[in-house]
Amino acid sequence: MNLSLPASVAAGHPATAAVGRQLLADGGSAADAVAGMVLAGCVAETIFSGLGGGGFATVYSADSRTVECLDFFVAVPGLDGTTAGPARPIDVAFGGVAVPYEVGGPTVAVPGTPAGVAELHSRHGRLPWDRVVRPAEELAGSGVPFPAEHAALLPDIAAAMVLGDGIAAYSDPGTGLLLRAGQRLFHAGLADTLAGYRERGPAAVMSGEWAERLVAAVRADGGALSMQDLSAYQVRTLTVTDTVLGSGRVRVRADDLDSLAGTIAALDVDAVTSGQPGRTLALVRALRAPARRSETTSVAAVDSDGNACAATHSLGLGSGIWTGGVHANSMLGEGELVRGELVAGQRMGSMMVPLVVTDDAGELLLVAGAAGGSRIRPALLQVLVGILLEGRTMTQAVAAPRLSCTSEAVHLEPGFPATVPPAIEAAGDLVVQWEGRRPYFGGVAGVGPGGPAADPRRGGAALLV
Repeated sequence: MNLSLPASVAAGHPATAAVGRQLLADGGSAADAVAGMVLAGCVAETIFSGLGGGGFATVYSADSRTVECLDFFVAVPGLDGTTAGPARPIDVAFGGVAVPYEVGGPTVAVPGTPAGVAELHSRHGRLPWDRVVRPAEELAGSGVPFPAEHAALLPDIAAAMVLGDGIAAYSDPGTGLLLRAGQRLFHAGLADTLAGYRERGPAAVMSGEWAERLVAAVRADGGALSMQDLSAYQVRTLTVTDTVLGSGRVRVRADDLDSLAGTIAALDVDAVTSGQPGRTLALVRALRAPARRSETTSVAAVDSDGNACAATHSLGLGSGIWTGGVHANSMLGEGELVRGELVAGQRMGSMMVPLVVTDDAGELLLVAGAAGGSRIRPALLQVLVGILLEGRTMTQAVAAPRLSCTSEAVHLEPGFPATVPPAIEAAGDLVVQWEGRRPYFGGVAGVGPGGPAADPRRGGAALLV
């Protein structure tokens, strides 16, 4: 089945999506659009992402019908033998629930986004590098409107964001209050940093004066990041799995922490398609996991030749260490990512799984990614079920009521049938019913049946070319 997906983009912010659409309109590939949107997100979506973070990109090539996954996630620092000191614990709250978190220099891992965007463009782009980077640089020079969804989330994470240069970025200069919807988000120095990145590529931030200032700031605050760590960083190519779900083959990296491919393989498809409440109970059984948290954003694009690309990237909540308008990541302070010994030079684990779905002949059916830490897997699974098993469009599947389950409870958005909560409780679970759609339930961006879709929970935008 060839859906002939339209040339289009989906992203977590209107300014991010606008950059991707223009790059496609200028003749760029899907990878060009995603590279440009990742950089634009590092300007417009900095409560989720930034140039100091890392991520993954999955690329579908229409001519060869092949799928490639690039790993540009963060690495563990300390190759020069430095051991980090203790991080600073803070309390942040999500949905009114306090979550312990750590910030400061000891939480800063080796960033991968600068190298990852450049590698994605080098392998799969066709526009000049200058053309791909310049839109984000221009956004950084002017600033961008702060979306209502970001403004609603900011008070929950202010303890991590309003540190160092974040005080000026996320506060109203007139009142000192946190940014409100529609106000300008602006990071002083970021345009200059992106100008250097445009002129010199990753070397502008992974070596030289800028990198030395970053390392000095991290180490002065007890961190282990070194120039040796930055110079040793390399983008990796990952093994891609092929897991059948309904009419599609889900092509995704094999080593994500929450095993999306394994969850799909274990899903009771007959129960899911039996109607409610069996559908929800089957999803709960497949998704049972502890409560975790991470901040991410995703973008997706399809070009006029049928190539597709999705990327998910993050810096955690941020460490409070800023250099040239860039917030250094706090991945070593993300408890959900630390699941074993941390070895200098090795990649940290991640739940990010930008994916491609093809039919049996290798024709593209959809491309998508999701944000939200441990909500990435449930968000993507529910969207895939909606499209591949229930025949929904991408927009319908992304907007549909969503659930998330922890070891303590099953969380439900509004819109589930009245039969569902009693059935969950009868199965022995506590039900938490939310009053509205919130970023807690993950943010999906993708292109599939019916065109592009961006998650209303994140204030995103989906645009045709």
